[in-house]
Amino acid sequence: MSTLSSPQKNATENGVGDVSGANSQNEIRSMNKENSVNEVTFIHLHTHSHYSLLDGLSKVDDIVGLAKKYDMPAVALTDHGAMYGAIEFYKACTITGIKPIIGVEAYIANRRRVDKEPGIDNKRFHLTLLAKNNAGYRNLVKLTTLAHIEGYYYKPRMDKDILREYSEGLIALSGCPAGELGRALQHGKLDRAEEIVREYQEIFGKENYFLEIMAHPEVEFSENIKNGLLALSKKLDIPLVATQDSHCPTKEHAKAHKTLVAISTHTDVSDTAIFSGDGDYHFISTEEALEKFRDIPEAVANTMKVAAMCDVTLELGKWVFPHLEFAKGDTADDELTALAEEGFAFRELTETPTIRERLRYELEVITNKGYAPYFLVVADLMKFSREHNIYTTVRGSAAGSLVAYLTGITNVDPMEFQLPFERFLNPFRPSPPDIDMDFADNRREEVLDYAKRKYGAEHVAQIGTFGTMMARGAVRDVARAMGKPYDLGDRIAKLIPVGSQGFPMTIDHAMELEPDLKRLYDTNSEVREIVDIAKKLEGCVRHVSVHAAGVVISPTPLIDFVPTQYDPKGGKVITQYDMYSVEDAGLLKFDFLGIRNLAILGDAVRLVKEHRGLDINIEKIPFDDKKTFAMLARGETIGLFQLNGTGMTKHLMEMRPTRVLDINVMVALYRPGPMQTIDEYVARKNGKHAITYYHPKMKKFLDKTYGLLVYQDDLLFTAMELAGYDWGEVDKFRKAVGKKIPAEMAKQHKIFVAGCQKHSGMTAVEAEKIWQLFEPFQGYGFNKAHAACYGRVAYQTGYMKANFPTEYMTAVLSAESGDTEKIFEVITECKRMGIPVLPPDINASYAHFTVIKASTSLTNPSSSPAERDATGRGADLTQIYADLPAQILPTSSSSSARDNTPTTFAHEKQSTVQNLGGRDQIRFGLYTIKNLGEAIGEAIIAERVANGPYLTFSDFLERVQHKDLNKKSLESLIRAGAFDSLGEERGALLHNVEAALEYHKEHGRARDSAQVSLFAVVADQNARPQLRLRAAPEISMEEKLAWEKELLGLYVSGHPLEKHREKLEKGGTNIKQLSEDLRDGMNTIIAGIIEDHKMVITKKNEHMVFMKIADFTGSIEVVVFPRTFAECKDLIGPDKMVAIKGRFSRRNDAPSIIAEKVRAL
Repeated sequence: MSTLSSPQKNATENGVGDVSGANSQNEIRSMNKENSVNEVTFIHLHTHSHYSLLDGLSKVDDIVGLAKKYDMPAVALTDHGAMYGAIEFYKACTITGIKPIIGVEAYIANRRRVDKEPGIDNKRFHLTLLAKNNAGYRNLVKLTTLAHIEGYYYKPRMDKDILREYSEGLIALSGCPAGELGRALQHGKLDRAEEIVREYQEIFGKENYFLEIMAHPEVEFSENIKNGLLALSKKLDIPLVATQDSHCPTKEHAKAHKTLVAISTHTDVSDTAIFSGDGDYHFISTEEALEKFRDIPEAVANTMKVAAMCDVTLELGKWVFPHLEFAKGDTADDELTALAEEGFAFRELTETPTIRERLRYELEVITNKGYAPYFLVVADLMKFSREHNIYTTVRGSAAGSLVAYLTGITNVDPMEFQLPFERFLNPFRPSPPDIDMDFADNRREEVLDYAKRKYGAEHVAQIGTFGTMMARGAVRDVARAMGKPYDLGDRIAKLIPVGSQGFPMTIDHAMELEPDLKRLYDTNSEVREIVDIAKKLEGCVRHVSVHAAGVVISPTPLIDFVPTQYDPKGGKVITQYDMYSVEDAGLLKFDFLGIRNLAILGDAVRLVKEHRGLDINIEKIPFDDKKTFAMLARGETIGLFQLNGTGMTKHLMEMRPTRVLDINVMVALYRPGPMQTIDEYVARKNGKHAITYYHPKMKKFLDKTYGLLVYQDDLLFTAMELAGYDWGEVDKFRKAVGKKIPAEMAKQHKIFVAGCQKHSGMTAVEAEKIWQLFEPFQGYGFNKAHAACYGRVAYQTGYMKANFPTEYMTAVLSAESGDTEKIFEVITECKRMGIPVLPPDINASYAHFTVIKASTSLTNPSSSPAERDATGRGADLTQIYADLPAQILPTSSSSSARDNTPTTFAHEKQSTVQNLGGRDQIRFGLYTIKNLGEAIGEAIIAERVANGPYLTFSDFLERVQHKDLNKKSLESLIRAGAFDSLGEERGALLHNVEAALEYHKEHGRARDSAQVSLFAVVADQNARPQLRLRAAPEISMEEKLAWEKELLGLYVSGHPLEKHREKLEKGGTNIKQLSEDLRDGMNTIIAGIIEDHKMVITKKNEHMVFMKIADFTGSIEVVVFPRTFAECKDLIGPDKMVAIKGRFSRRNDAPSIIAEKVRAL
């Protein structure tokens, strides 16, 4: 391997973020083999990884590994237009002992970067940029950011203005054939080419500009370009540098790479011209390079000269924090200490020597590690949330910190639940604190906006993340790109099992697990070809998106630390680096997560305030409420956080929880693996089994859980108490167990057994038995603090449901309004609870689901809630009516006091108000109606709130003058039953939609023109023209229900299966329960209505059907293969009711029934 020497830069002097490289570049070079100075080594200066999205196939490790294999002392990474892989690449090179050259293949705008005119500015040029030093790296960060933020037009484009501004420390190669120089040379424009060269020399300096020459003869005009470059090099005395446009690791990946490009361009490999012919785009060796450039070997030698000029040294991992302001002379440590002291009053916590000592210890660890600023930022975000009634919690181990509790970050007292601080932070732990903040998901953006206002918009960004080609997706993509039938790709994909969280499924692992997949691979050549290529594409980056939670906040603009761009879908500014790379660059990650149940709690508390006048502080409710625990013991868990589902509900009913700790335990144990402990916990809690301990030393940390291992912390304390681990050692033990790393697990196994023998006098057999207790927790153990936080929220949701059922269920329905299956489940639960759920109503509905007071209801036959503003807030309807002039109350027949007097037309009826008594009700919101946009929904509500209820259908048409009141929206309102309370049949209104819209249009025209028209107000109403509704057949209940299903997603007024209810209940065909309880292959019988079906023709030209069958409890997919279909085809169709006998299947966690017999109900 040749060695490269260049001046060593000091990272601190160059000001690049905080970083901790393991070795300096000088140390790295000293590790390289020494060869003759005359020996030529080719250095790759134009290399694409899979971060050149859907164009590069090579992973970073492929590139670095091949450079090592070929004895190359340096290698460059030049992905298209972005720096996504720069830090990962830098670290991989550093570990391997290879000099990293960080670069970008930039897009240069045809004119200015801000020009975006179609047909002109979609033309752009390529230019290869390499960071010469740390200043160059910083400028590359700035340039790629500006290209995305200011210059994006089809691609992220720079222009020559910003190249001039940020050229320091950069080397430019003239680019591939798509470069500005290459385009000029293609057509022999040597004079123009010379102008281009001189301009780039002026921008970068003559010594930093090189002519880039490639050997891809299949590229059009390649010979012209080559000859032109040779002529320019000779005439202008500019060095030629040989590059290989490397996109894949080896020649064997050529077909896979072509397939990847076909996926990207939505073409077929059989007809795409991209990389056609014998194109060679793999990572070549020096020998291959010398052969390719045998007539210009100096171009190969010059790659070493360019590489020697490059020397970027990043100091990774040195944290920087957002800028914080303190009183004169104070530090972040002082501020955090003072805030913690104030927390005793805030939390109403009594000081004890134990608490005092715990606080002193925690503050010492936090301040010694320099993390006080991090805590202060998080505490401030939580304070803002409290002040604005945004509900919060945290997840993970942070709740083990007393400092976090006292400063308002967490809501769980770690002393009460004996939560260890060291699981979160300890003197031995090198990783920074990680506090995952949970906010009500509908208000998370408010907290992000606050952070931007406080620290500056240019200092805050969400973290980017990369979606990769997973096993199933890769198979489907490859099959399509290869022109194979959809059914073939789908069939293979469905044979691949679903991975678990943190352990994604791979094709190789699927082949081990699934015999049918392996058999198909071995016997079918088409399948084998698809799978082999998919394996090469598996794990490649497919797209950039926004991390679900991660946010970075920097002391100076982010452009000083990391490149940024816009989220391709949402327009938010995100980092080009992923969560690992931003932390390497010195920016700590702040996690802003959203939890729907926190939004539900907030909404429920608001509704209780509005409808009952009660102020509830959710953090100060009684946590020993008997009504709540009794509800849980009855299994009434639908709509609760973490506690719903058949399995969880069954265990809660058996356990009969009596304390929040029981809920924490269930939250922790109801996971694969630990779940097997639940039955024993229940038996010990209820006195059926004796409480024993595996070892006497374990009693002090297992006494609250009846001697059983429940939390991940229990494993850690076992290792420390029995085997002598300290917190530093046990952290390694935790990672090994949590991530199921085989080699590390084997190592820890030996340490643990030996430690038990040494520190606890145990035999190897006894220690082995303890070790076996850990196995169910491998990859699945919840830490105790996390369970305490989520258990608290679970209890809070239970408390609200038990004590304020209508308000709570209304909040659940509003939060789940986009999920038809969830809404169906919740409405079914409301009916069980005796809470009526009513269809949408033009006079009673607001945007979302609404609580309707039992005392007041609009009749004919709808009900009205408390009148509120367009968002659903305000006074009771009775109060609204009390404030209106008597002549416009709905019960009055006298003329209206409004300026635009509503007119009663033939066949129209007016709404009346009556006292219903009984229970409160829930009303569907207008936003829940399909095809009714939010704008028209808001206009309907706003007009009603401003000027009173709509008295007639015509009154509605007069008053709602909005552009979105059209045929589609009006029909949707009618069919959903929103006008039922006005006394007209849906069929009659639907039959007269055209006339109604014409009336609406004429009235709007007349009002706008301020002239007396056909519909103007006159003294004698009898003399006025009338909107006469033409007679129409009455609509059947079945048709009304079908409309509700179509527009609301479910049946509200009734259910088509109602006449069969008794038969279904006696038959025990509950789809929801069967879906959760049955095992794969078990025979079963279900019955229900066909909600959806899809006909498929097999390769043998036979018909089969996929159906969705639903009953009162849920739905399930049913597959009817050709033989069975031939016997029952007349029974299959929309809304037909059938009974099905078949075999249950749970392939990839997707329950379905393979039908054997189908009968009509």
